[in-house]
Amino acid sequence: MAARTPFIDVQTREERDRDLGFGSLVSQQRHVRLLNRNGSFNVTRKHSGLDALSYHALLTMSWPAFIALLASAYALLNSVFAVIYLSLGADSLQTATPPELTPRFLKAFFFSIDTFSTIGYGNIVPVGRAANVVVCVEAFCGLLGLALATGLLFARFSRPTAKILFSENAVIAPYNGASAFEFRIINARNNQITELGARVLLSKFENADGNRIRKYHPLQLERERVVFFPLSWTVVHPIDENSPMFGLSREDLMANDAEFLILLTGTDETFSQTVHARSSYRADEVVWGAKFVNVYKYDHDGHILGVDMDRFHSFERAQLPQMASISGA
Repeated sequence: MAARTPFIDVQTREERDRDLGFGSLVSQQRHVRLLNRNGSFNVTRKHSGLDALSYHALLTMSWPAFIALLASAYALLNSVFAVIYLSLGADSLQTATPPELTPRFLKAFFFSIDTFSTIGYGNIVPVGRAANVVVCVEAFCGLLGLALATGLLFARFSRPTAKILFSENAVIAPYNGASAFEFRIINARNNQITELGARVLLSKFENADGNRIRKYHPLQLERERVVFFPLSWTVVHPIDENSPMFGLSREDLMANDAEFLILLTGTDETFSQTVHARSSYRADEVVWGAKFVNVYKYDHDGHILGVDMDRFHSFERAQLPQMASISGA
């Protein structure tokens, strides 16, 4: 019996630990953003019609799409029952007080809405055993539909989500005699988030064994977690000798399709559940030689009143240290 050839794992343990789940095919595509600014992934899934109506899809679709779907289902179901009433004959529905609504489909359709919604105006009445059986079936479907729609609405409202606003640009700013990669975040809602943690990774193409492959480098932050998040937080990665960004220029990041991937994780105090927020900055969205302006508003005694959102995205030019300015500005 021939000896079995051992399987050779070409990935190092370090590379496996840094695998973010994008896969080798997506990761190796050039000029493609991995993570959109709104936190969504640049991956399109093709679903069947039933998958598009799954519970997860109903909870995560936009509100206009959800309302349009409910209205369409409501109109379709009432149209189906209207056709059933018409199939029972012209005498299955009779008008108690003239004039009679025409055409007959409209009379059956509006009678279906009265029955489905348990309105019961009484102007149109079912006649015969078959018509009354259909009314019973439709009334039961109406109760189920109302319960289902109410449950979905409650689930959508009660689902804890984070709405954290990211600054439009990240900056390379002076920091303790050197420079740092910085971006600013703020909670856009009135809820309180505690134990907020941040992870930032630098994704860029590098030469390895004669090939250009995308690698991911975690960036060490000045502060990786804040216990309370009532105001804004400027996330800072110092660029020192241990930083993957040390010695890199803006042109280097542009040429290597660099992208800064950001994941925020915290606890929503209202629901006591974990919430997440994601975003990213491409190399062309990073401003070199700049710092964020003061975003706080003060009273006459110098006490902080709050955050001025008009200045949240604003930055001003700043001189980088000589070593940083040679490689970056």
